[in-house]
Amino acid sequence: MGLARSLGWALFAGMLASCTTTTVTNSGGEIIAKGSERSVGRAGEADARTRARARADLAAGYYRNGQLAIALEEARRATTIDSGYADAFGLLGLIYMDMNERREAEDNFRQALRLDPASSQLSNNYGWFLCQTGRERESLEYFERALRDPLYPTPARAAQNAGSCLFKVKDYTEAERYLRRSFELEASNPSTKFLLARTHLALGQVDRATFYYNLLARSVDSSPESLWLGVRIARANGDLRTESQLAKELRERFPRSPEASALARGDFSE
Repeated sequence: MGLARSLGWALFAGMLASCTTTTVTNSGGEIIAKGSERSVGRAGEADARTRARARADLAAGYYRNGQLAIALEEARRATTIDSGYADAFGLLGLIYMDMNERREAEDNFRQALRLDPASSQLSNNYGWFLCQTGRERESLEYFERALRDPLYPTPARAAQNAGSCLFKVKDYTEAERYLRRSFELEASNPSTKFLLARTHLALGQVDRATFYYNLLARSVDSSPESLWLGVRIARANGDLRTESQLAKELRERFPRSPEASALARGDFSE
């Protein structure tokens, strides 16, 4: 599962868990209050939302498993059943983003936010889309929207995303600020530790980079990315022994990785 999909799935799962609907009535739309046309209308809307949510649940499951074509079909059905269901449009945005259909992704994210402009989950997901499509600065507005919501359940994710996007445009100082906030909110997240170590290295703050890298190394198994970061931090520290050990592990365990290729070339740049 790619990074964008894993982030999107986690956030969409939160949306499904946290969204609210009116009271569910039977599929026949029985009259709740005798003679009340408004009650009939509400019953029909609730039934449509229930059916749309069931389709969106299916779509989210297929999306999580990487079955994008089926996920797309189910999410479209959800929006056809209930054209006011913002979360279904948000899921369509994520699916189209993974399919690299940028225009369709943009349209669906924007429609989701038109329907539910206060949704922090939708704001964060749209911000991530903007970050992945070369609009890193524009994405910050949407991450900030999520971070300003005191009821947003995953603010650490939005702060991490903002920091990651700022790193892409080499605004390391601001990236560090957001990443530190993410770490304060969720110190156990290995991605945040990795990003903080990388950001401090870019800033030339080798001691801080070493601190976060050591936290990372104690909490997760080694990966090509983490080993390569460790090699570069050890090199910056002048720690030839650790550099040699990590470089050997990288070559032996992940010989075909881009990081091993960079090591073979002697390219220690980011």
